Amino acid sequence: MTVTDRNLPHGRDSLTDDLLWRGLIQDSTGLDELRELLDGRLATFYVGFDPTAASLHVGHLMQVTTARRLQLAGHRPLLLVGGATGQIGDPKESAERTLNPPEVVAGWVQRIHDQLAPFVSYTGANAAQVVNNLDWTGEMSVVEFLRDVGKHFPVNKMLAREVVKARLESGISFTEFSYQLLQANDFFELHRRHGCQLQYGGSDQWGNITAGVDYVRRRGGGPVEAFVTPLVTKADGTKFGKTEGGAVWLDPQMTSPYAFYQFWVNADDRDVTRYLRYFSFRSREELEELEKATAERPQARLAQRALAEELTTLVHGEREMAQVVAASQALFGRGELSELSPVTLRAALTEAGLVHLPELPDVPTLFKESGLVPSLKEARRVIAEGGAYINNVRVADVDHVVSPADLLHGRYLVLRRGKRSFAGVELQK
Repeated sequence: MTVTDRNLPHGRDSLTDDLLWRGLIQDSTGLDELRELLDGRLATFYVGFDPTAASLHVGHLMQVTTARRLQLAGHRPLLLVGGATGQIGDPKESAERTLNPPEVVAGWVQRIHDQLAPFVSYTGANAAQVVNNLDWTGEMSVVEFLRDVGKHFPVNKMLAREVVKARLESGISFTEFSYQLLQANDFFELHRRHGCQLQYGGSDQWGNITAGVDYVRRRGGGPVEAFVTPLVTKADGTKFGKTEGGAVWLDPQMTSPYAFYQFWVNADDRDVTRYLRYFSFRSREELEELEKATAERPQARLAQRALAEELTTLVHGEREMAQVVAASQALFGRGELSELSPVTLRAALTEAGLVHLPELPDVPTLFKESGLVPSLKEARRVIAEGGAYINNVRVADVDHVVSPADLLHGRYLVLRRGKRSFAGVELQK
C-alpha cells in the first residue's frame, strides 16, 4: 500500500462521515473534536494489541482494518504491541488470567509485529510504526510507577469499572487491577514521544481508553481524543471469529487461507452487510450497490464472496487467494484438482471432512468410510445411478478399483456425491 496524499472516501462523505456510516464509531470523547482531528489535519493515532497468543485472529480485524482506513486518509499509525501489558492481561469478568512466561510473550510480540505488515505502509510521510510498551514500562521502577502514574488514579473510579465490580466477590489480583494504569500510561508516553493525539479500540476497552485520555490531560498533555468501535457480533448468538475448530487465526499455519475464505463465504445473510461496512475498502456507493444486488439474489451469496475475496487477498495475498478460488472450483468439478498445491488441497479437504485410511478399499467402502453415505448398500445405489465421483471423474462400476496412481500428490482422493457433497481421503503411509 502506498500512501502519498489524503485519500478520503469517494463522494459526499468526509472521513468521519464515512466511519459513522460504516458503524465504526460507537462512542467518542467528543464527536465535534473527533471530526476536527480526523477531517481537519493530519493526526498521529494509536491502537494496541496484546500478545496473548501466537497470532492475531479475525476478532482483531476491526482494529487493523480501521488503522489501514485511517492511514489511507493520511493519518499516521502507531501500532502498539504490548510486550508489557501482554505479561499482565486485561481483567476478564470470569476469572484471573493465566500469566504467560516473558520469553513466550516476547516471541508472540515479534510474530504479531510481522503479521501487521500487510495492513499498513511503513514508508511515506505518514509511515506506520510498530511500538512496544515494554520499552518504557520495563525500565520504570515500582516507586516511579506508584508516584508518577498511580497518583493520578482515584481508586473509587477504578472500582466502578464493570469488569472490576464483576470480580470483587470472586477476587481480583492487584496485577490485573493495575492494568488500566499501564494502558493509560501508554497513551501518555506515545503522546510525549510521538505526538500521538488519538487512541481507538474495541468498545470493551472504553474504560481503559478514557482513563488514558484523562491521564494525559492530568499530566498536562493534550488535546487528545478517543473513540471505540463496536464489538463484532453474530446474528445466531455464537461468538464472532469462532468455528467448530476454534478461533479463526490470521496465521496461515494456524488457520489455512482456504478455511479463512470459507469463514467469510459462510457468513450469515443477516451479518454480511455489517461485515462489509466494517471490513471492506469498497466505497459507499459500491457497497450500497452490492447490498442491493445481494438482497435481490441472496442465494448467489454475492456479498459473502466479495468480502471473502477481499479479506483473503488482504491477509494472505493474491497468490493464496487464487489457490483458494481454484480449490473451491475444482472440488465441485469446475477446475483441475491436480493443479492445486498439496497444502491447499489438504486444507480444503480438512474443511470438508478428511478421513485417514491405512489402505485403499473398494469404492463403496470409500464412500461409506468418508461419511458421504450411511451404508454400503446406499453407496452401491449412488454409484449405479451415476452420482459418485472420484477426483471429479464419474464412477459407473461398483467393482471399480482405485489404484495408487489415482492418488493426488501420492496420498489424497476427492470423493463427491452428486453436485455439492464431497469429502476427502488421505492414505496413511
